Amino acid sequence: MESLPILQEVKNVRPPVDPATLSHRNLLEGDFWRRIPAYANVTEAEFLDHKWQMKQSITKVDKLLAALQGIVSPGFISDAEAGFKAAPMAVRVSPYLLALIDWSNPYEDPLRRQFVPLSSSILSDHPKLKFDSLNEQGDAPVPGLTHRYPDKALFLALDTCPVYCRFCTRSYAVGPDVEQEELEKVSLKANKDRWESTFAYIATRPELEDIVISGGDSYNLRADQISEIGNRLLDIPNVRRMRFATKGPAVMPQKLLTDDEWFGALVGVVKRGRAMAKEVVLHTHFNHPNEITGITKRALDRLHGEGVIVRNQSVLQRGVNDTVEAMQTLVKRCAYVNVQPYYVYVHDLVKGVEELRTTVETGAMLEKSVRGTTAGFNTPTFVVDAPGGGGKRGVHSYEFYDRTTGISVFMAPSVKPGQYFLYYDPIHLLPEAGQRRWADPAEHNKMVQEALDKAHASRH
Repeated sequence: MESLPILQEVKNVRPPVDPATLSHRNLLEGDFWRRIPAYANVTEAEFLDHKWQMKQSITKVDKLLAALQGIVSPGFISDAEAGFKAAPMAVRVSPYLLALIDWSNPYEDPLRRQFVPLSSSILSDHPKLKFDSLNEQGDAPVPGLTHRYPDKALFLALDTCPVYCRFCTRSYAVGPDVEQEELEKVSLKANKDRWESTFAYIATRPELEDIVISGGDSYNLRADQISEIGNRLLDIPNVRRMRFATKGPAVMPQKLLTDDEWFGALVGVVKRGRAMAKEVVLHTHFNHPNEITGITKRALDRLHGEGVIVRNQSVLQRGVNDTVEAMQTLVKRCAYVNVQPYYVYVHDLVKGVEELRTTVETGAMLEKSVRGTTAGFNTPTFVVDAPGGGGKRGVHSYEFYDRTTGISVFMAPSVKPGQYFLYYDPIHLLPEAGQRRWADPAEHNKMVQEALDKAHASRH
């Protein structure tokens, strides 16, 4: 037998990889929760118990601040106390989430920024902000169902979550009332009569093939409610796809490990859907690599073992994930734990969190930097959810973008043809000339009209 020739020279070999580029595989392990004095004696079995996590979740500002005594400065405590009084969202923080925050540097920590408001960082809302900025109520034919896209509807099944995010787009409905009396919330409590009207509407609209079950958060639905909603939708002939949307794996992965009834209900709907040639998946919400730990991986491995597809939707936030390093690591870490990065949203115009918003230009820059770092199916699409109900538009797809005034103009021809939708960058990030114009109320409508005129001219 003739021997194969020995290759004398191998060309085009990539240099050895820098180990730092594999940091997305380094997941936090061990009893990290013991760093919090309140959890110093909590066993691993307790910490992994979803019932313990839910029971110990903090829903009162004074209790949250009490848990931080001794590990943060008195000044930080006062700052947070004043911040919560001005916040449009109530507090709810799981022990798991609290333990992931670096309390030695709380002002800069990316997880703290998302859940614990500080008075010292509050900025004035943009003058064009509206409470329901995406006009979800305006596209609701029945209470709690938004039908905006031709073949897709958003089913808001309930109004509670395992934690409350400061930046929630649905602060107009989600969570209990807060101290700000002018914020009267829409009630979307879990209610079978309301659900029946939703099922009836979907059944009468043959174009609806894709249903998102959200809220609130589907994590807070009981196991029997997961089965009921999932199976009712599967029984509607025109429904071909559904997604259960939840922040849960990012803030309480223990539920996927120890709540066998809920886990079984979800898997049951997924497998029944597959047997009917219909797709049922889970959509989750990781914003920063630090939200994905060894516990997260074990929880997601369990879903993966049952064939459950998981996708991720992130919100672009200043000081959280608005750097190339943070976003690239988040995308690769999601992929590492079998979560497909799906969307990154340029932060919606949400009341009370102006310091978290960043610019359309930042979103476009990050999209260019992330694309090519991993496979295309694990590369998220960066989008602006167009204020006023235009839906998700690619961050590069604006008709016109004025970087001085921060106004970008989008169109949505397949959603609401002929209409223009405007997004506004944060004023404090604009050049001085733009900040001066926004400081003068008489200039506001002029700037808007200028942007609309230029968008119109670009199309003709």
